[in-house]
Amino acid sequence: MTSTAQPTFSHDLVGIGFGPSNIAMAIGLRERRERAATDSGVPALTAIFHERQQEFGWHRGMLLAGATMQVSFLKDLVTTRNPASDFSFLAYLHAVGRLHDFINHKTLFPLRAEFHDYLAWCAERVSDQVRYGSEVIAVEPVRDDTGRVCQLDVLARGTDGAVHRSRGRNLLFAPGLTPRLPDGTRLTERVWHSEYLLHRLEALAPAEKPRGFVVVGSGQSAAEAADHLYRRFPQARVHAVFARYGYSPSDDTPFANRIFDPAAVDDFFNAPAEVKAEIMGYHRNTNYSVVDPELIDSLYRDVYQDKVNGVERLRLHNTSRVAGVDERRDGVTVTVEHLSSGKQTPIEADYLVYATGYRAADPRDLLGDLAEHIISDTEGRPAVERDYRLATSDEITCGIYLQGGGTEHTHGVSSSLLSNAAVRAGEIIDAVSARTTAAATAR
Repeated sequence: MTSTAQPTFSHDLVGIGFGPSNIAMAIGLRERRERAATDSGVPALTAIFHERQQEFGWHRGMLLAGATMQVSFLKDLVTTRNPASDFSFLAYLHAVGRLHDFINHKTLFPLRAEFHDYLAWCAERVSDQVRYGSEVIAVEPVRDDTGRVCQLDVLARGTDGAVHRSRGRNLLFAPGLTPRLPDGTRLTERVWHSEYLLHRLEALAPAEKPRGFVVVGSGQSAAEAADHLYRRFPQARVHAVFARYGYSPSDDTPFANRIFDPAAVDDFFNAPAEVKAEIMGYHRNTNYSVVDPELIDSLYRDVYQDKVNGVERLRLHNTSRVAGVDERRDGVTVTVEHLSSGKQTPIEADYLVYATGYRAADPRDLLGDLAEHIISDTEGRPAVERDYRLATSDEITCGIYLQGGGTEHTHGVSSSLLSNAAVRAGEIIDAVSARTTAAATAR
């Protein structure tokens, strides 16, 4: 591996990934620089973000027609941190000429495709802070005169194959989530993950008319995938396979939604381990493996209507699991096992779709030998401070922060969701600013 010469400039922050969380961070940094221009007491922070995609994209494979957000538009990238920001969703609507149309729509939940366009609008406005087509492959230490790690070099490979270094006094991980699949599962031309659903469907031959699909999973993505396939291919059967007795409704009631409030992060972080576990158990139905009640009602109507019409195009295999997959050139045979009886039923289909969720990337994977200086909890997970900084040994004096997945065990349900993205970005910026000021004072 070859790389450029050692960088002569150190950023206050080097970010890995440029999804919604780090876009919120880039916006916050830009607004801080604007404040610093008129207020000498506010330090202006420099940053660079690396994103392996060629352009901004957020779950493009699930931008299904008609799908709406499950979070209020007020929980955009800025409003809960700075309601006056011109990066808000309302500012976006004004800029594209749809503000009054949206007001008349009388909804808190915009179309998912529309919110994606909002995110892209924000990303474009702070694009001077990001390098697209830049895949981070390693992180190397920069040591001070005492031998301790005071800065970090981020090595990233560009589309031309060249490796470049970015040096930072702080590092920010926001690599997003990667698809979760059952052990031993391999994605192929006929075995997909819902993350790539639309991409896979667009790649089908124009004349192809699939006879059947199997969708595995019990959450919102699984229900949306089953619904989309059922309506898009009226000649096909759609088999939904999940271990529950039925799709479970998400709890979107006002009191339960307080679990996503910024104040709930403090409560969760300060709670004993057994209380954290109880809170996660009590409120799993706000986010995990649950479905919007309206979609559940719609799917039930479809199943009932099929029975009235003497067909069974949408079939729900509840309390079941996939026991085997036999892939052929022209299709797949999915063996579905009923958990109660043990009975196994082969299902012939053209494609198998796993809507089995996502897992957070572990930042230690990129840190190499530095990972041994990351403090772990009793379950081997990284310990994270309240300001989202990884707890480290005294060997590391620079800050390593986490955005998004990987902090649920310390900061609660909202860690990987949009709900607290704006506030979290502000908290991390304040933490980095305080460390920068303290370091400057010490010098």
